[in-house]
Amino acid sequence: MTSHPSSTGTGPQLRTVSHDLPVSPALDAYMSDHWAPTPAPSGERVPGFDHFAGRRARLAARFPGQQLLIPAGELKVRTNDCDHRFRPHSAYAWLTGLTTEDQPGHLLVIEPDGDAVLHVRPRSPRTEGRGEFYRDRRYGEFWVGRRPDLDEAQRLTGIRCAHLDGFKPSAGARDASRDAELAAALSELRLVKDAWEVGQLQLAVDHTVSGFEDVVRSLPAALRHRRGERWIEGVFDLRARAEGNGTAYDTIAASGAHACVLHWIRNDGALDPSQLLLLDAGVETDSLYAADITRTLPLSGRFSSVQRQVYDLVLTAQDAGIATLKPGASFRDFHRECSRVLAEGLAEWGVLPVSAEESLRPDSGLHRRYSLCSSGHMLGLDVHDCAQARADQYLDGVLEEGQVLTVEPGLYLQPDDETLPREFRGIGVRIEDDLVITADGAHLMSRALPRQATAVEDWMGTLLE
Repeated sequence: MTSHPSSTGTGPQLRTVSHDLPVSPALDAYMSDHWAPTPAPSGERVPGFDHFAGRRARLAARFPGQQLLIPAGELKVRTNDCDHRFRPHSAYAWLTGLTTEDQPGHLLVIEPDGDAVLHVRPRSPRTEGRGEFYRDRRYGEFWVGRRPDLDEAQRLTGIRCAHLDGFKPSAGARDASRDAELAAALSELRLVKDAWEVGQLQLAVDHTVSGFEDVVRSLPAALRHRRGERWIEGVFDLRARAEGNGTAYDTIAASGAHACVLHWIRNDGALDPSQLLLLDAGVETDSLYAADITRTLPLSGRFSSVQRQVYDLVLTAQDAGIATLKPGASFRDFHRECSRVLAEGLAEWGVLPVSAEESLRPDSGLHRRYSLCSSGHMLGLDVHDCAQARADQYLDGVLEEGQVLTVEPGLYLQPDDETLPREFRGIGVRIEDDLVITADGAHLMSRALPRQATAVEDWMGTLLE
């Protein structure tokens, strides 16, 4: 780990900077006395406490007799001596329940016998040491907040805890192939969500619905602002930060032709009431579970005939994709159905130079000029969850009850695409919803947000009254 510059003569263990004031021996002595005890609540435990020991046991069973290291991750510098806000690695959070910002550098170790040890940086002492609690900008309690001591961390997690400085890895060279195998196992174990996880994902979706409602209510002000996209981003981000840990990913607030850029996050454009807004946004809960929802909204409150034509084709594709979801179905089935509907629609419009059937052949795919990306992905602690899973377990696998995924077909009709009629150019539409696979199909977790064009118009009208 790279420490911040230290210019006060205290050595590399204290993270100080050039403009920190010197500390006299008298001040240091004064700072080290007369502090009242401030223990953490004795009954406090991580949310979902009962789930984590079983997860660690299942992982250990995959690698019998081996020492497994699962780091929380390190702080990353944003600018000079300021760090990005810390978020623990999803695998670490899934195995420990620790999701707070005081985890950088921490390490979960599963020993060869299956025993787990959590190596942490405990709370700084107030009466001894080198004054970390008030001098260290990266880890000092006065700078970034209180950490648990070792006993508190053990009660919080149910895992035996030790000081991070005392960790000694097992002898032997690192094996990159085994690291990849561990990453794959961690992703595959997370593919099916338990009931607690589904509840957290539903909470993320519910907060996201509130954020979309906030955005619609804010449209009059956003339309007046020279960077209305950024106004919308800020409105949604306020809800995400107030209700959860923040946004699950950078909010996409793409108006007009910006909606044809799949991951438009500059959000620096003005809003034109004659155009559409593609809003792709999700709240991340305090437990780090993500929602991922997209709605394409008419900024005037009403779709034009051409906008509705594009929107309705995307909605038909999404409906067809959702209809395939059930246990035992191929993961790729919903994308195939979304693609089929889009290709048939594009061919009917006279856009494709070939038939829909020919375009859908593996050696063709011409419809992808207008749709480009896949129609969905797994969802969980990461917005693109379980990405290290092997193809036969994910992309080429079959759906199981408890898996959570998105279905998100889209059409991105580029403003400079001369294969398109002029009235279609610059229109981007995506409709994305979050679903959990159930015993007999799939449950639409984001059903509180309307999807049909007329229902969207009515919903917007109600919120703008």
